[in-house]
Amino acid sequence: MADDPDSAGEPLGGAGRLTTASPGGRRVLGSAVLGSGMAMLDSTIVTVALPRIGADFDVPISDLQWILNAYMLTLAGLILLGGGLGDRFGRRRVFVWGVVWFTVASVLCGLAPSAPLLIAARALQGVGGALLTPGSLALIQSSFDPDQRAKAVGLWSGLGGVATAFGPFLGGWLVDGPGWRWIFLINVPLAAAVLLLTRAVPESRDWTAGGRFDVPGAALAALSLGGITYALINAPAFAALAGGVALGAAFVWWERRAPRPMLPLGVFRSRLFTAANLVTLCLYAAIGGIFFLLPTQLQNGLGYDALTAGIASLPVTLLLTVLSGPAGALSHRIGPRLPLTLGPLVAAAGLVLLYRVHPGGSYWTDVFPGVVVQGLGMALFVAPLTATVLASVEVRRAGVASGVNNAAARVAQLVAVAALPLAIGLSTDEYRSAEAVDRAFGKAVLLCAGLMVLGAVIAWFTVPGRLLPHAPAPQCTRHCAVGAPPLEPGGHRRGNGSSAQAGSGAPGDS
Repeated sequence: MADDPDSAGEPLGGAGRLTTASPGGRRVLGSAVLGSGMAMLDSTIVTVALPRIGADFDVPISDLQWILNAYMLTLAGLILLGGGLGDRFGRRRVFVWGVVWFTVASVLCGLAPSAPLLIAARALQGVGGALLTPGSLALIQSSFDPDQRAKAVGLWSGLGGVATAFGPFLGGWLVDGPGWRWIFLINVPLAAAVLLLTRAVPESRDWTAGGRFDVPGAALAALSLGGITYALINAPAFAALAGGVALGAAFVWWERRAPRPMLPLGVFRSRLFTAANLVTLCLYAAIGGIFFLLPTQLQNGLGYDALTAGIASLPVTLLLTVLSGPAGALSHRIGPRLPLTLGPLVAAAGLVLLYRVHPGGSYWTDVFPGVVVQGLGMALFVAPLTATVLASVEVRRAGVASGVNNAAARVAQLVAVAALPLAIGLSTDEYRSAEAVDRAFGKAVLLCAGLMVLGAVIAWFTVPGRLLPHAPAPQCTRHCAVGAPPLEPGGHRRGNGSSAQAGSGAPGDS
């Protein structure tokens, strides 16, 4: 793919010339922020509703795991492929496809009469998310003047994070009020606003984009993750586990030979990139595990209503919102090793503090200190982790590296949600018992704290004290989504302030 977007073909309808202060620029920002915000909202809003969904459908915890994992499975498996569709068919068009697909699937989720149909609708919703999330960033990158792109991406990241912070509150209010189905149906008016705004958004595409999409690679990745997830949730299921591992090996074999691979394995030749993704797997597995079980402990263990349980974890996203930018600036001055070591250790201490959360305990003395310390730790490591990933590859592959890192975080949470109940002995209907949930939650926080410590150890021994002076700097300087690191565009401002050309970051960039 060409490194210079303007050489890739002539933009349509004024794309590539907008500013953040112009009416057209504000419409593009509004549509991209609202669109990606729907997907970000989903990452925090559903976990709050899981205990109520389980009670309404009278299903075991495995069904609740699948309600989360069906979405993450298709999202993680297809997000790399989704990033390149806009180059071929038009960035605005594919973004609209993602909004419509996500909304239709959300309606199906809201109307689902049973848990199996809800799980199927969630899988469809993940497909829409895989189009929507990278599509919103591509829309920003292709619409704004090169001198305005860094500012526009920063606004997109910061404003989109508001949805993450608002999600637990909105989810709890909807669950306690009109009912859990409205956590999905709320996407309908949001999507209507997005589609109205995108009517005035200019279209753009990469006229040089050609060749076949890596559909076999995407299918192998999704099937491999599905097999492994099934084996962990429905253990013992050795045939599914063996099949998932075999499909994973087939995926690697195919990606080595595909002319335009969904996952360009060449990026893993960088030892720093590989190490940064190992750190990502550890840290986001811990995050996924604790945010899956904390709402259940608060509602089924401590008797909180959904709104109170949702608000309980709000300090984490607020701290990320306030401190992720300064933490990134600090990392730029002192290097990423110390923040990537100290941050996970602080987060681990916060998780250990949550070990004190038991039925009858106080929010302010038991829950609040733990989530505050956890949030401080996460705020320390999110931005340095992104900076390390971007610095580990060539500038022209920064978008690919960010996409792979984002997908790795989602895979880590997928596996954590599947494996954690098995590891802590919480099975079948025990999640409804306050005693069983409390016992399992204590094991879970210690296990997740151990993953944080492991990530810190890997970072200390593999991440350099200083990055290259001209390494690309993250444009998403303020990020508060707990689900994954920010998606970064293919071109970034370098450390010396000069502007690198912006690409789409589509898979197969070489």
